[in-house]
Amino acid sequence: MTPHASIPLKQEVNRLISGIAEPGRQRATTVLDVARVAGVSAMTVSRALNQPQRVPAATRQRVQAAVEATHYVPNLLACGLRSRRSRLVAAIVPALDSTVFGETVQALTTTLGGAGYQLMLGQSGYGAAGEDALLQAIVGRRPDGIVLVGVDHSPRTREQLAGCGVPVVETWDLTPTPIDMLVGFSHADVGAAVCRFLAARGRHHLAVVSGADARAARRTQTFVATAEALGLPAPAQIEVTVPSTLGSGRQALRGLLAQHAAVDGVFCSSDMLALGVLTEAAHQGIAVPGRIGVVGFGDQPFAADAEPALSSVRVDGARIGREAALRVVGRIAGTPAPTLDVGFSIVSRRSA
Repeated sequence: MTPHASIPLKQEVNRLISGIAEPGRQRATTVLDVARVAGVSAMTVSRALNQPQRVPAATRQRVQAAVEATHYVPNLLACGLRSRRSRLVAAIVPALDSTVFGETVQALTTTLGGAGYQLMLGQSGYGAAGEDALLQAIVGRRPDGIVLVGVDHSPRTREQLAGCGVPVVETWDLTPTPIDMLVGFSHADVGAAVCRFLAARGRHHLAVVSGADARAARRTQTFVATAEALGLPAPAQIEVTVPSTLGSGRQALRGLLAQHAAVDGVFCSSDMLALGVLTEAAHQGIAVPGRIGVVGFGDQPFAADAEPALSSVRVDGARIGREAALRVVGRIAGTPAPTLDVGFSIVSRRSA
């Protein structure tokens, strides 16, 4: 029993904490301060915070009260140096405001949190230069794992990640040459499937409105190749800047109809672009799906509530995030993990 065990804990903490303050001076609270307030040794404080199962409940309570009273924040960097674990996993997405990756980020956060890890999120943009700079900063801080969106990286990044000794999971794509682990789906298969979907519904004069990024480009390539294999006219193509917007979708449809009046089926590389196409069609009095069928990508929450309801390619982003997190944690524990193809589905609604 500590010397002040008979005094109510809150009263004792308040009495002891007053001894730490130094008038006119600010300093970081140390583990020694916490130990002094709790009436225990610094080793006991460290054990209570890092190995609570080894400390009696009453002692843990005193330490926790002292931590709260002194506003102590453990030095995680120092702890990481001792344990060689940062308990941080870094994830890099092209755009933080993109709803497409929202399910993945949420599942990463939840699954990693359940295993005792925290997610650090970064935005790379859609170019290799942004990813290179961000990864240079992240790898130098030695996270316990790295999760990336996409498989298109500069040679410098591939070499750096392959040699850094940190588990790496690439997501939202497939490749026969992953850096380490891979959870995704085939964008090439998506493009081919959507082309066949539109053709099966009597759409013979097709078009693609695509953002200027590598994954969308692969969908476009196979969409065009599949149309050719089906004996259809070569699809019209319009590329827009990324991240794509409703406005760029509206502008794209205006450009399509000005140059390709016969277009009767449009595949958009995002639901936001598709919503822009629907908006512009309504503005011009063009019937959807009577005159033009429209398919988006991502199956965002607003797709079902659009007018008309938007057909879209659905990818299980939550599963991608969950499986990526499990692979990072498993690799840290020494368990290998194979490539996982989560597939996709086309959600057919009235727009097509």
